[in-house]
Amino acid sequence: MREKRDNAASTPWDAGRLDARAGEAQLLFGQMHEDSGIEAQIFENGTKKHIFCIASAGCVAMALAAAGHSVTAVDINPAQVSYVRTRLEGGEIQEGAADRLLARGRRLFWLLGWHDLSLRQFLALEDVQEQCAFWKSQLDTMRWRLMIDGLLHPWLLQAVYRAPFIRALPADFGSKIRSRMERCWKAHPNCSNPYAWRLLLGCESDRPAKTANLKNSVELVCADAASFLDSCAAGTFDGFSLSNILDGAPDGYRNRLLKSVKKAGTVDAMLVLRSFSEPRNKDELNWAIRDRSMLWGAVTVIKAHSV
Repeated sequence: MREKRDNAASTPWDAGRLDARAGEAQLLFGQMHEDSGIEAQIFENGTKKHIFCIASAGCVAMALAAAGHSVTAVDINPAQVSYVRTRLEGGEIQEGAADRLLARGRRLFWLLGWHDLSLRQFLALEDVQEQCAFWKSQLDTMRWRLMIDGLLHPWLLQAVYRAPFIRALPADFGSKIRSRMERCWKAHPNCSNPYAWRLLLGCESDRPAKTANLKNSVELVCADAASFLDSCAAGTFDGFSLSNILDGAPDGYRNRLLKSVKKAGTVDAMLVLRSFSEPRNKDELNWAIRDRSMLWGAVTVIKAHSV
């Protein structure tokens, strides 16, 4: 594992905080709600690749390294880079600011009549039709709808999130999240979906998880993504996993980053980009359906030279 540092910054992520308070950068994400199975499918064609990814909590980077790819994981937040380094050295999963917010939401489940036993029954299901029936009959109540719509209303979110992040969200965000969850129940068996377990119970599935053995090291870089890619030689990377780095970013940064991706990518390099916003076309929606973490409105999969 090698580590570099760069101080360039151009997006709301530069602050290293979700809120608008001044202070040191915080650990924001202890685990990623991004289905690395998407990246595994896109980047696996029999040849090992050099992949650029946003470091975040390290989950996607480690999954790609476990698949044998050479990974460069970049994050502008030094707290995230330090955390990923600790994880790569065998450290335990920690709770970030976003994880704590989700945990607070789960503590309100008792107000809905949602209990650990019923949630475990739901998450143990493997037939999607049974899942949908269980959800509709026992969990999708009026109290649930009112609670999630209220918690995800902009007037409440502004107390804990910076304004650019809130502006990136679609209108009626609560109802969008409810729809995305139902979409997931219809498409993916709960029993083998670790993201559903983490979201609803804050823990891993009852099924033992496979230990990821990294076949390649992960190069960690603390830098602004666009600045780092600008410094790379043309054709350095065979693929890009950009998380939702452009949520909340101004148009100028978006254009700059995508230009840098084109320059640093090979001719056939693929790009995976997630967003909380709604999809711009049906292809994005279809890829969001495949992401078992269920929170994303758009998961764009496209050739880097086409962006």
